[in-house]
Amino acid sequence: MKTKVRTISATEFKAKCLSIFDNLGAEGIVVEKRGKPVAKITPIRSKDSDWIGSMKGEIKILGDITSTGIKWDAES
Repeated sequence: MKTKVRTISATEFKAKCLSIFDNLGAEGIVVEKRGKPVAKITPIRSKDSDWIGSMKGEIKILGDITSTGIKWDAES
């Protein structure tokens, strides 16, 4: 069963944003302006962000990634 995301008007969000951030659930909140959704606020530490850092130790860098490989002499 999918949880319905709470909606709030932009005016109310502006007035209560710090309190909303303190009590933000994993599902987030949708901000509406004139009855139309304009933004979705979600916490950074949600299940959706579990992929960040998941490849650590899996990627190997070969060579110098800060160089083009072309050698040049600035004095010539």
